[in-house]
Amino acid sequence: MNYKTRLINRNDMLELTRRMTLSRNCMTRLAGCYTDKEGELDDTFNVNFLNLKAADKTTNLALAKAVPFAKTNAEVKEYCFPEEAFSGQTMWKMLNLIVACGLKNDVLMETFYERMIGACQLHGRYAIDVFHGVYDVPVKGSDDAYEYESEEIYDFIIWTVGRVDGDYHVASPDFGFLYPAFRDRSRDSGAIDIYKGGEELVQLLMGK
Repeated sequence: MNYKTRLINRNDMLELTRRMTLSRNCMTRLAGCYTDKEGELDDTFNVNFLNLKAADKTTNLALAKAVPFAKTNAEVKEYCFPEEAFSGQTMWKMLNLIVACGLKNDVLMETFYERMIGACQLHGRYAIDVFHGVYDVPVKGSDDAYEYESEEIYDFIIWTVGRVDGDYHVASPDFGFLYPAFRDRSRDSGAIDIYKGGEELVQLLMGK
């Protein structure tokens, strides 16, 4: 099935990645799971991002940043949800519940992991990471300079999947997504930015 896509403004993505450094970090929480060698859910984790050691923050910020920092409109593409996604027990509804709870609902998160593992057909040891971030979007003046006042609060999640080695070191993400889309310096809950997603992943996120 073909889904509507639209071009991403590279400047929006770069603005977001600039809030993914140790000094300007906008991440609040990190949750996720590991799969065993058969690709089954093995173990889960859920931590306050600010409580991580500096080295772990740096490593995980690099994973999260891989999605918005990817080649715009090539590696990462923006998909618009179809009208039917906004009613019923759809993935769109689950994504909004995850954003709203800030990753703190463990039952919801585990249900999400199981669905994503099945859709991605993972075979082998992988790490699924979900980052929750809050970006206080500053107002831009007429000269494009940032001002102190907040324009809005952009509440979002980034999801990544990458292979792990025997020491649970995560390689660069194989694929992922950013939801809701960050468009024109604002949230757009009617769209999602998918990083290197195959047809199965796109169909799952767009449908039920």
